[in-house]
Amino acid sequence: MTRVALLTNPTSGKGRGARGRAAALDVLRGTDLEVLDLVGRDGAEAAALVQDAAPGVDALLVCGGDGLVHLAVQALAGTGTALGVVPAGTGNDVARYLDLPRRDPAEATYLALEALRSGRRRTIDLARSGDRWFVTVLAAGFDAVVNERANAMTRPRGQMRYNIATVAALRTFTPITYTLDLDGEQVTLEAMMVAVGNGPSYGGGLRMTEGAVLDDGLLDVVVIGPMSKLELVRTYPRLFTGTHTTHPAYQHHRVRQVSIAAPGITTYADGERFGALPLTVECVPGALQVLARPPTTAP
Repeated sequence: MTRVALLTNPTSGKGRGARGRAAALDVLRGTDLEVLDLVGRDGAEAAALVQDAAPGVDALLVCGGDGLVHLAVQALAGTGTALGVVPAGTGNDVARYLDLPRRDPAEATYLALEALRSGRRRTIDLARSGDRWFVTVLAAGFDAVVNERANAMTRPRGQMRYNIATVAALRTFTPITYTLDLDGEQVTLEAMMVAVGNGPSYGGGLRMTEGAVLDDGLLDVVVIGPMSKLELVRTYPRLFTGTHTTHPAYQHHRVRQVSIAAPGITTYADGERFGALPLTVECVPGALQVLARPPTTAP
C-alpha cells in the first residue's frame, strides 16, 4: 500500500495551515492510501516527526509555508521520498515555483496525488551549506538585517513588525564590505545586499534572483551595490516585477559554488534563520523530487 505523510503547521498563514490540513485530509481519506497525519507543536517536534516518518513513506505532503518546506527538505534531500506542497503560509514562494494553486488546498492535494499515482515526479536542484539545505533564496544583507531585527521584536505581530523593523534598519544601515568567492574568482566589494538564489523569489514574490532556474545546476548570486536610503526605498517595488535587473547597482553571477564573508551578518534562507557569515553555498543538482506539474516555461 502506498503510504503518504501529511505534515502541518496549524498556525501558519494566520490559521490557513489548520484549514488547509482539514481540506487535505478530506481528499486523502477518500483514497486507498495509508495516511500518516503529522502535526508538530513547534519546529523541533515537527522536525523530529519528519525525520522519523520520511524513510517509511512514498511521499511527504507539507501543509504550510516556505518555512515548513524548509524543515521537510532537511529530511528529504537526496532521498527517493517525494515532496508535495499544499500551500498554507504567507509567502508560498515554493508553490509559485511549482505553479500550484495557492488558495485551494484541496486542489493542491489532488494535484500532488495525481502526480504520485502517475509517477510524474519533477527533479529539482537544492542549495546546500554544510549540512543544511534551502530551496528558495539566501538573504545576506539589508533584508537579513531586517529579518534579524524583526525576530528580536515581540510586538506588533504580523507584517507590521517587519515594516517597523525595515524603517528602524534604514536609519542606521550602511553598505557592507563583502568578500565573495565565485567559483574560484575572489571579489571584494561594497553592497547593500547579496542574495544567493536556487529559485527566483522569496518573501512572497520578491524576485530578487530573477532568472534563477530550479534545474540548471547553478546558483544565481545577485549583488545590490551601494545606494542612498531613498533610492533603496524607491527600488524596492521593482523587486516584485524583476525589473530591478536594469538598475546600475545590480550585479548578477551564475556559479556552482559561492563563499560569502562579511562582518555581523546572520543569513536567512526560505525565510528561516540560516547561519552567520562566512559560509559557503553549493548547488546540488537533482537533490529533491517534487510532486508537481512539469514546467511549461522557466520558473
